[in-house]
Amino acid sequence: MEQTTKKRVGVRRIMKHLSDYWLNDFSFVTLLVALVFTVFILPVLIEYGHVSLLFVNLVFIFLFFTGIWSSSNPYLIFLTTTLFILQLGLRILRFSDLPVEFYLWERIVGLMNMGVFIYVNLRLLFRNNEVNLYRVIGAINVYLLLAILGAFGFEVIHLILGSSISGVSDLSDRNILIGLDEDFSTYVYFSLVSLTTVGFGDFTPVNIMSKMLAVFLSTIGILYPAVVIAKLVGYSTNK
Repeated sequence: MEQTTKKRVGVRRIMKHLSDYWLNDFSFVTLLVALVFTVFILPVLIEYGHVSLLFVNLVFIFLFFTGIWSSSNPYLIFLTTTLFILQLGLRILRFSDLPVEFYLWERIVGLMNMGVFIYVNLRLLFRNNEVNLYRVIGAINVYLLLAILGAFGFEVIHLILGSSISGVSDLSDRNILIGLDEDFSTYVYFSLVSLTTVGFGDFTPVNIMSKMLAVFLSTIGILYPAVVIAKLVGYSTNK
């Protein structure tokens, strides 16, 4: 009985340390490193086959896992925990022998998970009306999270309608079965191009849903920096 109590205390202590860290401003730096790797380096490794299946899945699982500890609100903790468990379960089921395809549902849950994660990080960004270097890093984190959200969105559209952007003609059965996410590099690239309103023209949306998503990302890409800068400047002048 005493040993069980000690284990529970130990687990609670670990959970408290995790929560305290991810609610601290310095956690923005850790998340920035993870996001820079996910958005700019991981697609290159995937494209040239220099990364394993397990590693790709662990990167995304890590991002979703941090969302659990990034809020002290019990309702958000419950929501992020539920979405994380669903995401983890669907990823495991994808590799099972069950005659059911879970890839689409996994991506939909991932899209929801990323949306909640962005909301949680926005709350962290503007808490206590403070302005410092870490809050600027937090603003960059949200921008990169939006790029990943867009990438998931384009992939979900492709899975539902059979196409989303030109240049990605087919999601091969092999990619879906092994979960290597080889098309992530193309989706995140186009998402970033839309978000930054660069518009190189090498890829284009091919249906109304992907067009509206591209326009939505472009609109957010224009408005988000202006709103964030205005709020941070407002906080600094009110001090």
